[in-house]
Amino acid sequence: MSSLDLLVNTLASPMILAFILAVIVTALGSDLHLPKALSTSLSIYLLLAIGFKGGTALAKEQVAGIALPLLITLGLGIVTPLIAYVVARWVMPISKIDGCALAAHYGSVSAVTFAASLTVLTESGVPVEGYAPAMLALLEIPGIIVALTLAADQVSEARRGWAGALREALLGRSIVLLAGGLLIGWIAGPERMELVNPLFKDLFFGALTLFLIDLGVTVVRRATGLRQYGPRLVVVGIVVPLINGTLGVLLGTVAGLSIGGATVLGVMAASASYIAAPAAVRIALPDANPALYLTAALGITFPFNLIVGIPLFYWLAQVVGG
Repeated sequence: MSSLDLLVNTLASPMILAFILAVIVTALGSDLHLPKALSTSLSIYLLLAIGFKGGTALAKEQVAGIALPLLITLGLGIVTPLIAYVVARWVMPISKIDGCALAAHYGSVSAVTFAASLTVLTESGVPVEGYAPAMLALLEIPGIIVALTLAADQVSEARRGWAGALREALLGRSIVLLAGGLLIGWIAGPERMELVNPLFKDLFFGALTLFLIDLGVTVVRRATGLRQYGPRLVVVGIVVPLINGTLGVLLGTVAGLSIGGATVLGVMAASASYIAAPAAVRIALPDANPALYLTAALGITFPFNLIVGIPLFYWLAQVVGG
């Protein structure tokens, strides 16, 4: 499949169209929104379903065969926040605290962006390694740790704040559901997981579509930082994903991933967290500006990756991987 075909499939996907619809009507003043309880329930469902899928795939794999991709993924999680920090402070006149907050978000990963890329590739007939959710789980935490370490000298009672943020990251909903789902799927194995597939596999795409509607509404309402930081924030929100995503594709290819797998790793590296990272940053870096990091992660980078990043990194994976 050509990258142009994938672009068409991306833009014609019901999930992406639902997201675009929500953005447009919210910008026009619609009161469209999902109840908070439903939005929370959908995020729990999606994270657990992704974990189940990855754990089931891991049960079929030999550890030696996936060690290199997982190690490279872990290394990627250490490098991407450093890139984000350097680019953000070079482009914008922001404090070290705000730079570290942005680094934490871009060093972590968006599970919904991952799910959307995996879905678009699957619908387009592009195979992706089944253990890709394990790479997602590995990318959740290292970037947050690196960013908080960078900020340690800027925070009063740094050790207490660092420890609390680390605890929040490790025990927060995102990593608990992802890692827990991976463990359950791995222990149970493919045959036993068939018992829950009618809920966690067959209904996944519908739940993702509803969640993207909710995110489309949130994207418009979280764009307040654009008024304060202007075009420079847009530059950061696009340039950082382009650098990190390109690095992800290149390293994924080196690790022996398929074109689809390298694409997904690139998309994950390009994404920015809006679940795990905000929770950790609120605890460790309370002086960081939420309008800055939430607007960048959710208002700029998320839609960019969803609409442009997936076909772009697929094209790059084709060029690099042949």
